[in-house]
Amino acid sequence: MYGRGGNAVTALNGISMKFAPGTFTAVMGPSGSGKSTFLHCAAGLDRPTSGSVYIDGLPLAGLSERKLTELRRERIGFVFQSFNLLPTLNVWQNVCLPQELDGRRPNKTAVRQVLERVGLGDRHKHRPGELSGGQQQRVAIARALVARPAVIFADEPTGALDTQTAADVLELLREPVRTQGQTVVMVTHDPVAASYADQVVFLADGALAGSLTAPTAEQVADRMTHLGARSNLQVVAG
Repeated sequence: MYGRGGNAVTALNGISMKFAPGTFTAVMGPSGSGKSTFLHCAAGLDRPTSGSVYIDGLPLAGLSERKLTELRRERIGFVFQSFNLLPTLNVWQNVCLPQELDGRRPNKTAVRQVLERVGLGDRHKHRPGELSGGQQQRVAIARALVARPAVIFADEPTGALDTQTAADVLELLREPVRTQGQTVVMVTHDPVAASYADQVVFLADGALAGSLTAPTAEQVADRMTHLGARSNLQVVAG
């Protein structure tokens, strides 16, 4: 909940979701539906006003900021639309940064292997400014993968990419689900991106508004059209 009194806004209302290991879930909804708030609460970036969040069986409520930061570095991977790479560091250094901040020595073999998996094995000395947008997103994915987190959260990871590069990035996100049993939760507005997931859950006005299993882009687009129409109707009625 944001604000107080008459200005209070309930961003999420009565949502209960569980993401099993080895699954890829897309979260969708109209603008203002609560997608970003949901992602931030699920990933431990924001604390919900009420309710509980568990990551890999561990409750986040009651954790100090230091413990919460440690948990995010050890068990959670992040992939954001804006990449969030440090421009003064090269590819290798950007991938290793979270582990170094956690006081751990990066496993060179693991870093080398993950860079090979994302197709950047020969570009590890390049800085972000020397890479394309798709390559920068690959670095962000490698950074999220290298520590083998329990869950990877992706916030519009293909929003700034062309169609082919977006498809490549989505395949990279799907690969650890199939081969490593990791969990991926992705917020997106793109029905094609959502079709790469095992399931899609829809939010509307801060509440769960349905789901699709083994979705197609056409099914997702149709559902989003209906949700958008309902949202616009409520705005006009209000």
